[in-house]
Amino acid sequence: MKQMWSSWRSQYIDSFKDEKKDNSGCDCFICRAIKNTDVDKEKDFLVVKRQANCIALLNKYPYNNGHVLVAPLEHISDFTLLNSKTLSEIMELIKRIIAIEKNMFNPAGFNVGVNIGQAAGAGLPGHLHFHVVPRWNGDSNFMAVCDDIKVISNDIMKLQNTLYNLLNQ
Repeated sequence: MKQMWSSWRSQYIDSFKDEKKDNSGCDCFICRAIKNTDVDKEKDFLVVKRQANCIALLNKYPYNNGHVLVAPLEHISDFTLLNSKTLSEIMELIKRIIAIEKNMFNPAGFNVGVNIGQAAGAGLPGHLHFHVVPRWNGDSNFMAVCDDIKVISNDIMKLQNTLYNLLNQ
């Protein structure tokens, strides 16, 4: 059996061990990005857009090029507790991200979804977030089938800079 080591995956797994609660009760990676007030550090948190009720940031461990997370500013896990204004703002931002990424990447489609709860696959079950994932015909190629490897061809920092600039025009 062949093995290929992907040390970045252990960083992802270990990141959950390091999550500590502060006085507000949360210090997840989304809340850390929300709490950051230093515009110069937006890149450190992979933020591409802030709005009145939600935030968009790149997924540090993407399934595909352009994988964006959109989350309410409130640390909430129950979808049914989202107010209409926040939900509307999230959906409008997702729509805008899709329009920009259609132009940037020319994907064949998109997966847009939310995993609600750990049993449903939520890697961060405490802070509800939506995934926007561009897809191309054949984007799961022989690497994934033969060696369980996913090739991500874009540089995440260049992508963050481009999306940040386009979403904040």
